[in-house]
Formats: sequence, structure tokens, C-alpha cells
Amino acid sequence: MSDPKRVTAAVLIIGNEILSGRTKDANLPFLGTELNLMGIQMREARVVADIEEEVIDAVNTLRAKYDYVFTTGGIGPTHDDITSACVAKAFGQKLIRHPEAERILRARMTEMGVEATEARLKMAETPEFAELVDNPVSGAPGFRVENVYVMAGIPRIMQAMFEGAKGQLKGGVTLQSVTVGSYVPEGAIATELGLLQDAYPDLDIGSYPFFFDGKPGTNLVLRGPDQARLDEAAGRLGDLIRNLGQQPIEGGVEVPKSTD
Repeated sequence: MSDPKRVTAAVLIIGNEILSGRTKDANLPFLGTELNLMGIQMREARVVADIEEEVIDAVNTLRAKYDYVFTTGGIGPTHDDITSACVAKAFGQKLIRHPEAERILRARMTEMGVEATEARLKMAETPEFAELVDNPVSGAPGFRVENVYVMAGIPRIMQAMFEGAKGQLKGGVTLQSVTVGSYVPEGAIATELGLLQDAYPDLDIGSYPFFFDGKPGTNLVLRGPDQARLDEAAGRLGDLIRNLGQQPIEGGVEVPKSTD
């Protein structure tokens, strides 16, 4: 692992339908939430088109940079489902029809009374040394090669695959968070906020401006592994807000989505 305390991950979302806006991605928020609960920090997400060289390049870049990579999409039966072949090329492995994946698929198709066509059996293709990831929803398994987990794009199936893979994942420290809100405009606190971030490099400080109830304001979210450090930084942040003539609001200002 790259860091004994902080375990990192990236998500690679593959598919023209996401980039075109035709399909709304639901996998990223699910994975971000679930991984954080396990002490695995999502550090990057990419969306790439169904273009072989771009998928291969993204897989190789992300797997070298992070402890875990999760790909979603592109493992179906159609011509544009190229993820399995791309991952095989990224690892320099042959693309094979995995015997166990084929057995699972044939059994499921017999159960469903559908023909085991070559197109459907394409979903049994994996890199030569892949380990299967169970798919209790539709049968067609995902797979893992080293630190790369390849999963379906359909959220219900991806989530089921992730549940099956969770036991293989090793987490690190879990980040805690503290939110402080105020009716101080983001621009008014930006300089002091930057200095506070410099003073606490072990924390992540995010700024989320809003306009609500006729007034501008900012919700500030501090994230880090040490609750005492978070509380200390939040106390200093509260002092900054008071110095600017407003009161800090613990937990942040609840802003309706339509007014963000």
C-alpha cells in the first residue's frame, strides 16, 4: 500500500452514454460513501469514452497511483463493451473465456430459458489471470486483476458485486468530518481560510458557498483522521468567523438543494 494509514482509491467510469448525458451515473456516490466507511479514501474519479487506448491509459495511470481502482461499465455483450479486453491489455495478459465464468453464465441462461449465444458468452471474457467477482443479480461476474476491480455499470448489479468484493479490501484510517457554517461570503473568508489550511496540512478543508434566505454564506467542511485536530481547527475557524462579524453555525447551514 502507498501509505500505511491512508488507503486510497479511484473510480474509472467507462461509457459514451455517461459522457453524452444519456445515463446519469449513480455508482460514484455509492462507492465514495461505502469506501470511506471502510477507511478507503476516494481520491480521483475519471469518465472515459469507449476508446481502447484511453481506457488502457486510464487503467494503467490509476492502478499505479492508488491502492485500489474500481471500473464500472463496459462488460456487457455488445460491440462497445470493451472494458475486459482493455484491462487485459493494460496488464499484458491474454483475454480468455474464463471457464468458471462461462459455466456460471450457461447455467443462468439455461435457468432463464435463453440461448447461450456468442454475444452473451462474451460476458465470460476476462484477462487470463483474473479472479472472479460474484454477481448474484444477473449472473455475469465481474473480476479482479491485482488492485483493479472490474464491475458492471448498472447500479444494482455494481452494488451487488461490490458487496461480494468487500471482504478482499483492506482499509486504513477512516476520516471524520466537522461542518461549520456561517453567513460570511466565501470571498470574505478566502484568505484566512487558506492560512488555516496551511496550518493544518493533515486536514482537508472544503468551502461550499450558498445564497439562502436573501443572504450569501459558506459551509466549511473539515475532514481528517484525528478528531482532536478537527475540533482544534474548527475552533480557530469559529474565531475567524466571529472576527468577520458573524456567528459560526455548528453542523452548517441547511440549504435547500434548489438554492445552492
